[in-house]
Amino acid sequence: MRPGVLWLMAGLSLSIAGCAVTQPESNEPPPLSEASFNARILELESQFTQQCNSHSELQTRQLTQQQALTADVREVGSLLRYLRQDVQQLDTRSEEPVVIREECAVDDVLTTKTLVGRSEWVGLSSIGTYLKARVDSGANTSSLSASDITRFERDGEDWVRFKLALTDDDVVVESVRGEWIEAPIERRVRIVQASGEASRPVISLLMTLGPISENVEFTLNDRSHLDYPVLLGRRFLLDIALIDVAETYLHDRPEFPGGEPAEQAAEDEAVDDDDSEE
Repeated sequence: MRPGVLWLMAGLSLSIAGCAVTQPESNEPPPLSEASFNARILELESQFTQQCNSHSELQTRQLTQQQALTADVREVGSLLRYLRQDVQQLDTRSEEPVVIREECAVDDVLTTKTLVGRSEWVGLSSIGTYLKARVDSGANTSSLSASDITRFERDGEDWVRFKLALTDDDVVVESVRGEWIEAPIERRVRIVQASGEASRPVISLLMTLGPISENVEFTLNDRSHLDYPVLLGRRFLLDIALIDVAETYLHDRPEFPGGEPAEQAAEDEAVDDDDSEE
């Protein structure tokens, strides 16, 4: 065999051997370990959390700014409405000044208390009669004209028996004249007079005067020498009534069986001596 051919065959053999030994280079990254993988996941999670927090804070700031801006817009709109009204008033205002009067405050006392005159009709339902009464804020306790006052005991309690002390001119349901009346004694009061001291029993009776219906305490004493068989004092007036001393009989006379109609009360009222004093 020729020497040139041998050299060519030797070169080809070396080339084939070299191709079999040499491996091509790979572009893929080396595989990650489990620790590296977990660390990378935690890093990505931290970055994502920070981005979310930053986005939330941005939204909160934007919402706050939007609310403040909305409030400012509303305030400006309100001011513009008031300004427009003022301008319209200036355009339509006449040369004469407008006087704004301050309204007076209404005292609740005038709306919650009943107005009564210096003389009124009262009704005593437990006795069954009407009587004339003098309203007097100078007296403390109310008084009822009584005679034949007798104290007695009933069921261990102090009671009193009496009759109405009336004159022939006193207006009353006639059937109760001279009738005995009984009531428990609430207490006793000490009366100081020029002639000395006296103790009087106090009883409680349901009394009506116009719209008023109250239990009223009365001292019992003979008032037949006075013009009115009933005196209404401060204890009755307290918190429920006011006196108009220029008026009399502002309220209708109550009606009772055996008594006169309320329409006839004017005739009995006309005989009053307004100049008389208690």
